[in-house]
This record gives sequence, structure tokens and C-alpha cells, in this order.
Amino acid sequence: AILNAVNALDSLFVETMLRNEIAENGIISAWQDVFVPVLTQVGSAWEASGKGVEIEHMLTEILKRVLRESAAEIVVPINTRPVLLASVGEELHSLPLYALAAALCERNIETYVLGARTPLSALSAMVTKCAPPAIFMWAQLPKNTDTKYWREIPSIRPAPRIVLGGPGWDAISCDEVIRAEGLEHACQEISQAIGA
Repeated sequence: AILNAVNALDSLFVETMLRNEIAENGIISAWQDVFVPVLTQVGSAWEASGKGVEIEHMLTEILKRVLRESAAEIVVPINTRPVLLASVGEELHSLPLYALAAALCERNIETYVLGARTPLSALSAMVTKCAPPAIFMWAQLPKNTDTKYWREIPSIRPAPRIVLGGPGWDAISCDEVIRAEGLEHACQEISQAIGA
């Protein structure tokens, strides 16, 4: 139903269905079982035909809005310092950050989402300013991965737990940090980092 509504450019129905899915099943289930499969189908259709990029962009913007709103519902966070979430390098894919922020919000974990194309200098400045207990770095594409993102950030005490997400990180050795195998795994690692 969501895919048909996306293809018909029925944004109100799409948004309503996405919100209902979150309300009924939670962020992680909605992300894994509905949102990612719909995004994959839309992307595959665009790749096969070369048409429909507007559909993918509309869906992505609706998803961002719904996930951002879901991530803003913390009453009292359990962490004293927010977790940092960033797409590193020139990475333009940032939707998984919003899904993670919303999933962490369900656990009352506060985050700062730095978004797409977060340079090392911005990440370093945020580490110095807010001393996060954990940092999540997303890279969809291998060209955006580099060990400098965790090796060259300022040293703070206690050291933040570094969690990587996205298929781009498969291209380099990540033995020094945690490579999350999905949204739920990333949530577990970040929850552990803050002692939850």
C-alpha cells in the first residue's frame, strides 16, 4: 500500500501509513520490515528504468520528517551527554541517522544528528564541546570511509564508544571500533555505552 501511494505521489497517505507503522510496531521493526524494503523497491525501479528519482526523493523527505518528529519525543533523557550521529566524509546518505535517532529516542537516549557530509573538523569540534558517550558514523559508500574519523578525533575521558554503520565500512579494517550489523545492533551498542 505504501509503495502504491508513493508511486501515486500521495504524500499524505504515505506519511499516515509510516506514522501508523511506527506507532504499531516501533522504529526498529518499522525500519527493517517496511521502510527499508519500500526504499529498496523504489530505488530498484529507478535504477532499472532511469525514471522516478522524484519518487525516491519525496519518500526520503517524508521519512526524514516522520523520523525527526519521532526523535523529538524524549521527555527526560537517560544520558547526561547526547550521542553523536554523523554521515562522514562526503556521504550524502543520512536517512539511517534519523532512523537511529528515533530508535534511540524510544529508549530515552538523546542524540545530536550532524547529518550528511560531516567533516572530521566538525566531528572533532562536537567531541570537544559535548564529550559524547558514543559516536555513530554512517558510510553508505566505501569512498567515504577512513580510519581518521575515529583515530584523529580529540581524546576525551571517558573515551566514547565508536560505532560504525553502513556497507561502506566493509572496505576497510575496523578492528579498533564496533561495526554495527544493523539498526538494532547499533542501538544495543550505544545503550551499553551509556550504561543503559
